[in-house]
Amino acid sequence: MTARGTARGPGRWIEHWEPEDPDFWREHGERVARRNLAFSILSEHIGFSIWSLWSVLVLFMGPEYGIDAAGKFFLVGMATLVGAVMRVPYTFAVARFGGRNWTVVAAAMLLLPTLAAFAVMEPGTSYGTFMLVALLTGVGGGNFASSMTNINSFYPLHRKGWALGLNAGGGNIGVPAVQLAALAVIATVGAGQPRVLLGLYLPLIVVSAVCARRWMDNLAPVRNDTGAARESVRDAHTWIMSFLYVGTFGSFIGYSFAFGLVLQNQFDRTPLQAASLTFVGPLLGSLIRPLGGLLADRFGGGRITLWNFAAMAAATGVVAVASQGESMPLFLAGFIALFVLSGLGNGSTYKMIPGIYRAKALARGLTGEEADTYGRRLSGAAIGLIGAVGALGGLGINLAFRQSFQATGTGTAAFVGFLAFYAVCFLVTRQVYTRRRRGPEEATSRAGGAHEENGAERTPAFAGV
Repeated sequence: MTARGTARGPGRWIEHWEPEDPDFWREHGERVARRNLAFSILSEHIGFSIWSLWSVLVLFMGPEYGIDAAGKFFLVGMATLVGAVMRVPYTFAVARFGGRNWTVVAAAMLLLPTLAAFAVMEPGTSYGTFMLVALLTGVGGGNFASSMTNINSFYPLHRKGWALGLNAGGGNIGVPAVQLAALAVIATVGAGQPRVLLGLYLPLIVVSAVCARRWMDNLAPVRNDTGAARESVRDAHTWIMSFLYVGTFGSFIGYSFAFGLVLQNQFDRTPLQAASLTFVGPLLGSLIRPLGGLLADRFGGGRITLWNFAAMAAATGVVAVASQGESMPLFLAGFIALFVLSGLGNGSTYKMIPGIYRAKALARGLTGEEADTYGRRLSGAAIGLIGAVGALGGLGINLAFRQSFQATGTGTAAFVGFLAFYAVCFLVTRQVYTRRRRGPEEATSRAGGAHEENGAERTPAFAGV
């Protein structure tokens, strides 16, 4: 068995793909999957950088721009909103056009918001114009969904946690990368030269599109399945996982976009001082995401996610205390811990998705390739929706900060709200995915778990996802 490329349609197509077959994977599949993963990461990395452009462009916007803190948080929040919405069509674009073909298109589309920002970034530009250009950067947020959907199809179930974590982590590093680039620009040519930063990214966008065209592949067996899409929308687990992903990825992207503004407005940091700290948390959160997937592969995503939410609540409590007491060192320690934990949770929650749908297949009595196919269909359809809803958490965080700073001048109230939300996420994860049950009438979970005879204690079917 081979992974054969054909001339079907534009681009390179692989007609035969069976990653769950050990012989196929060892002899052909793994090599091809790794190559596609590498260039998927590159494209997604640049996409995240462009999506998060306004988290650093606002640092260049001094008093001469005439925009207050609330207005800046709103600019950043709207970029987050469009990026979240774009994830849904981007998910289905992979099956419609091919993963390789769509990666080329998605990468090239990043030129639009970058060139637009290059044209308008100067004092005197209207707030409405800035808002329109910020909205355009949402196309970079869509890259994540198409990239994850594509890579999900390349890897077998037992490798998905690591592969999806690496793909997402490499993409997430685009956030601290653009923040480091901004730091370098501010430190060398000053806070009045945002066009230098934008000029750095224009050739990188072209490189990512060219690399995708040259070295990636389309998988012919991957097709849009409207039946799977409808089934995933009706499935309670799609919405439960969307909620949990709001807590992990929504936190990561929301904090990444807002961190610099919080430092500027709560602790009176200069643009250079804020930029010198902003990148640290997103960098650590990105680097640890593959570890979250790896731990989930080994111990189960539900277990890792459960205790991760408990730790996120504790770290948020530290940040709230530091915010109230205006302790910069304690604030930084707690906030960076939040970034690390959100990255870890990103990896563990995404690993849960294919495991949940395969567990549902087994609960239906399916076995072998039939169960694998069912799991791939449903998880592929659900990933885009879960990713989109999760990203909306970033909008919620920025709006919460905006309201908190407007009302009190600090972010303390927002952090108290975040703490309560993580507590709810902990309870939901425990109830649905990790709680032990007794008795045959209780052992069958509402989502389709199997029961244990004689009332023996047993974890529900989804505890190992």
